[in-house]
Amino acid sequence: MNTFGQLFRVTTWGESHGGAVGAVIDGCPAKLKVDIQRIQFDLDRRRPGQSHLTTPRQEPDQVEILSGIFEGKTLGTPILILVRNKDARPSAYEHLKDVYRPSHADMTYQEKYGIRNWQGGGRASARETVGRVAAGAIAKQILYEQCGTEIVGYVKQIHKVLAEINPQTTTIDQIEQSLVRCPDPQASKEMVNSIDRARQEGDSLGGVVESIARNVPVGLGEPVFDKLKADLAKGMMSIPATMGFQIGSGFNSTTMKASEHNDSFYNDEGQIRTRTNHSGGIQGGISNGENILIQTAFKPTATIRKDQQTVDIDGNEIVLSARGRHDPCVLPRAVPIVEAMMALVLVDHLLRQNAKNLENSVS
Repeated sequence: MNTFGQLFRVTTWGESHGGAVGAVIDGCPAKLKVDIQRIQFDLDRRRPGQSHLTTPRQEPDQVEILSGIFEGKTLGTPILILVRNKDARPSAYEHLKDVYRPSHADMTYQEKYGIRNWQGGGRASARETVGRVAAGAIAKQILYEQCGTEIVGYVKQIHKVLAEINPQTTTIDQIEQSLVRCPDPQASKEMVNSIDRARQEGDSLGGVVESIARNVPVGLGEPVFDKLKADLAKGMMSIPATMGFQIGSGFNSTTMKASEHNDSFYNDEGQIRTRTNHSGGIQGGISNGENILIQTAFKPTATIRKDQQTVDIDGNEIVLSARGRHDPCVLPRAVPIVEAMMALVLVDHLLRQNAKNLENSVS
């Protein structure tokens, strides 16, 4: 439905061109310090209008906390986060109200519900992710405060440009120096040029966001169906425009022998570690204390200016040349969304693990 998580539950609400979007967080422990500026920082990384490589829609995305936080600390009650839509232009989509845009949710929403919001895609728009990012920023703060866990995401690939990045040492400062949030300077330059060419041609590009969670506690994840990697996959694949997910060695593991892929253990001054991390920090669906490394693939933005064959709601075949404000590549703005979903999965499993061991529970 519209709620993610079991103990740390996040419900997002709002439509692309409605009055506002946001989230309700239920199950957040009390007396945790919350830095509002860190929430705003992540929203600023996600917001539209950042550069000529993103949609020109201008939204300040100023966060408002309406409940659940008092004097900088959580109350243990539901936290309501609101971000107002300041630059909504629903009339700009009037020409699309009876048209099914290729690779959009128009047709499937209409068939499922018998009604849809055609103003910018409504609930299916990536505008919905504002609530995820705001909630994820709080989850990040809990993870860092409770166990020193840090989550860092960056653009690994755009179209055919693949970056060389060391996920173990990459910093937020290095990532934010790039227009496309790629800390490899040469690849970043090539990515910018590729997006710019596609934009000028009325086309769009896809790519891959890589993200790493450092200092993750051992033991997060549940047996069988709620494996940590399964919930991470669900979280990532719930993000609009995602087309693939892999963890650790991912699909490359199919080309390796077990003798090459197995992560052997060793004793590091009383702590059990693995010499390699092909598992991506998760074994048997449970975190093993190594860094969790994942990749999420995003398709090219579906709305483009090039002519495309489609049909209207009556089944008549037409040619569509879409208008409106859209990203020629979603990757730069997708980074904080991926980080947010990773944080929401980890904090939910942290609370679930603490519930099994009262001595280590969050107070």
